[in-house]
Amino acid sequence: MKIPFLNSGKSEQAIDPVCRMSVDTGNPVGGASTHAGQVYYFCGPGCRVAFEKDPEGYLSGEKSIEM
Repeated sequence: MKIPFLNSGKSEQAIDPVCRMSVDTGNPVGGASTHAGQVYYFCGPGCRVAFEKDPEGYLSGEKSIEM
């Protein structure tokens, strides 16, 4: 029995809106969140949680986390 990989094929890269790290959209470690119809991908769960608490703060550039 073959076990499929989570990421089959080419993935695109996205920028985590909280820490600005590059994230593999095919297998985002921190998951994804939708805000205002747009999907955002995260490097880790902490960035996703922070974004979900104040998405406008991170999208405006007013807030960020240094990694």
